[in-house]
Amino acid sequence: MTSSPAAVPSLRVSRIALLASLALNLFFIGIEGAAAVRKFQASPTGPDTRRTAAAMIDRIASTLPPDDAEKLRASFREREPQVEAVYGAYRQSHEAIKTALRTEPFDPEKLSAAMSATRTARQALEETMQGVIVPAATAMSEDGRAKLADRRSGSGSSAEAKQ
Repeated sequence: MTSSPAAVPSLRVSRIALLASLALNLFFIGIEGAAAVRKFQASPTGPDTRRTAAAMIDRIASTLPPDDAEKLRASFREREPQVEAVYGAYRQSHEAIKTALRTEPFDPEKLSAAMSATRTARQALEETMQGVIVPAATAMSEDGRAKLADRRSGSGSSAEAKQ
């Protein structure tokens, strides 16, 4: 069987459309594959900007009027090394709990000690953050303090420190 001359251009267009569709599908599969590889290659122990005191302050400041946000950031900058150190100790205390839970044979005393250290680190973090927030709030506008109060009642400092 031979194809008619009119069918040849139609067949050629179909092949071109099929190849274009295949190329487009491979392109999208490549993009999805690259995103998946990047996600799985990301180091869980690498720096996580969401888990710093500076990021926490920025999240709080983003809810405040601009002038009040700057007052909070300025108060933080004056104490940044101390705050970051205390915040880092708090984060490490959480890692100690995870390690104690994963260790075999399980040692309940090690877990209890890690949890006790986390409570102590949490209290130190609260006191350090108060050293940032109180001076900033003292200089803030009434609206800024109200927004800070609304934020603390909505998500609380506990929710921030857990992030």
